[in-house]
Amino acid sequence: MRWFKLPFGRRQLGPLETEMMHALWKRGHGTVRDLLDEGYTSVAYTTAMTTLDRLYKKGLLLRRKDGRAFIYEPAITRAEFSEKLACNAIEFMLRCAEPQAVLSYFVDAVGDSDEQLLEELQRAVEKRRRQR
Repeated sequence: MRWFKLPFGRRQLGPLETEMMHALWKRGHGTVRDLLDEGYTSVAYTTAMTTLDRLYKKGLLLRRKDGRAFIYEPAITRAEFSEKLACNAIEFMLRCAEPQAVLSYFVDAVGDSDEQLLEELQRAVEKRRRQR
């Protein structure tokens, strides 16, 4: 997986960057004009262009020249993005708080929202222990 720093620090995604990523995950690829014409965003052309360029510089988009325009496409899948976002958030919490408190909160939050997910978490912990 390609490394990029999210969501903390200077590389945090803003609302428009998030909107553009969702549009390209849905569409697959496209130019600024494609995204504007198809209603994925209603910002000015130059704003959309700048936003896509920032996402490219953050390593989240690939681009190739097509005449005078660039065609953008996601460098990572939505699932990879979600995985990295979760990993970064957990790493941040573990650095800034007591690890036991973070883990306790995580288990409580998962258990309160989804019993099946809590069972999957338990299986993942057991699998990890067997691998050690």
